[in-house]
Amino acid sequence: MRGKIGIVVGLAAGYVLGSRAGRERYDQIKTAYLKLWNTPPVQKQVAKAKELGTTAALALPSALWDGAVKVVRAAGKGSTPGQKLDSALKASRDSADDVARGAEKTAAEVKKAADKAVTDVKKTAEKVAGD
Repeated sequence: MRGKIGIVVGLAAGYVLGSRAGRERYDQIKTAYLKLWNTPPVQKQVAKAKELGTTAALALPSALWDGAVKVVRAAGKGSTPGQKLDSALKASRDSADDVARGAEKTAAEVKKAADKAVTDVKKTAEKVAGD
């Protein structure tokens, strides 16, 4: 949440400063931004973020499918309808826990990658600003 507020404040400050400074300053800011954006370290982190997002997006449906298969198989076990229902409910709880753990792990990996990307971008920005 704190990061989102920082982004909003940064964007608002950039907008106000950009609009007061005029078109010339806007072009200077845009040129500096593009110079930073197109540096290899930044693009490397962008590629990593895209890859991680794709991996995470593909992992979740697989976990959901595996959970659904477990529930269906569990529903077939047992001799009475009550036992079948109990087996299916237990399997669905276990599957929900598996999906939740997977989502938490993915979120932690995304956060770690984002933090590293921010650190790398800050270093690159300082380097570019020093040049």
